[in-house]
Amino acid sequence: MNAPLLEVRDLRVEFAAGRHAMRRKRFVALQDVSFDLPAATTVGLVGESGCGKSTLARAILRLIPAAGGRVLWRGEDLLTLSRAALRRRRRDLQIVFQDPLASLDPQMTVGDILGEPLEIFEAALGARERRARTGEMLARVGLEPWMAARYPHEFSGGQCQRIGIARAMMPRPQLLICDEAVSSLDVSIQGQIVNLLSDLQRETGMAMLFISHNLSVVRHVSRQVLVMYLGRLVESAPRDELFAAPLHPFTRALIGAVPRIRPGAQAEAAERLAGEPPPLRSAPSGCVFRSRCAHAAAICAAAPPLQRAAEGHMVACHRLHELPPWTALPK
Repeated sequence: MNAPLLEVRDLRVEFAAGRHAMRRKRFVALQDVSFDLPAATTVGLVGESGCGKSTLARAILRLIPAAGGRVLWRGEDLLTLSRAALRRRRRDLQIVFQDPLASLDPQMTVGDILGEPLEIFEAALGARERRARTGEMLARVGLEPWMAARYPHEFSGGQCQRIGIARAMMPRPQLLICDEAVSSLDVSIQGQIVNLLSDLQRETGMAMLFISHNLSVVRHVSRQVLVMYLGRLVESAPRDELFAAPLHPFTRALIGAVPRIRPGAQAEAAERLAGEPPPLRSAPSGCVFRSRCAHAAAICAAAPPLQRAAEGHMVACHRLHELPPWTALPK
C-alpha cells in the first residue's frame, strides 16, 4: 500500500447527554480510533446504524469537535489548524452526505451549487470559465449541462446524489469521504453511483473513505476494511482477508447476516447477533461487544487493545486465539 495520506490517531469524540445544562453528563461516541488511509486507495468503514461511522467522518473534517487524538493530513494535524488554515485545506477534503436532497440548498440552482466551490477556491476564474467547468462536471456525473439552471427539487434522489458528488469533485479533492452515499437509493441506482465513484477515483487518483452498512458495496469498492462497534474499531484488515477469514465475533456475525441466495447458507454462519446494540451512551465497560458476544468471559470486563493477528490485520478481542475456526460462507 502507498504511504498514508491521512493518519487518524487515538481519535476521541464526546457528546453531552441530558436536558439540564448543569447536570448533563458526557458520553464517549468515539474512543481511540486509529487508522491510515493511503493515497489513491479506498478504505471501507462498516458497522451497525448508530455505531459512530458518521461521527468519525465529521470529526475527521472538523465538522464536529474532537475531544482528543490527532488527524494528520500529509503530516499536518487538522485538529490544531487555525480556522483560516483549515479553510485552505477544505478543497482537498470533501464529503458526500447520506441524504442527497437535504445536503443541497433548495434556494440555489444546480449551477450555483457547483459554482460555489470555484468562487471560494479559484476566485480568479471568470463567470464563463465557471459555467464551462460546471457543465463539464455535470456531464461527467451523467447529467446534462443545461440542467444547471434547475433547482434540486426538480431532480430524483439518484440525480441529487450525482449533483452532490459533482459538487464535492469541483475543487478536485485528494480525499473524498462518502458517508452512506448510496444507502437511500434504489439498488439499481446504487450500482450506478458506485461505478461513478470508482471511475472518478481512477481518473483523479483521489483517496476515498467509504462509509456504509452495506457489506456487498464495501467489498466491491474497498481495498482495506474497518469494522466499528459502538464507537470502537474492533477489526481492520485487507478486504479479501476480512471476508475470507474474519476474526472478531462481531465481524463474523455481521458477515454471516448477509442474505444468501442458496437455501441453508445462512445456517453455516459461525456467529449470530443476539438482540439490539445498546445506545452509545449506554455502551458496556470493557469490551463493548461483550453484552452480545457468545464467547464473552471474565477477561472481557477489561477493554481489549487492537492487536496484530497477521500482516495488516488488527483485532480487538481478548479471546482471539481461543475462538473456533470461521466457517466460510459462499460468495
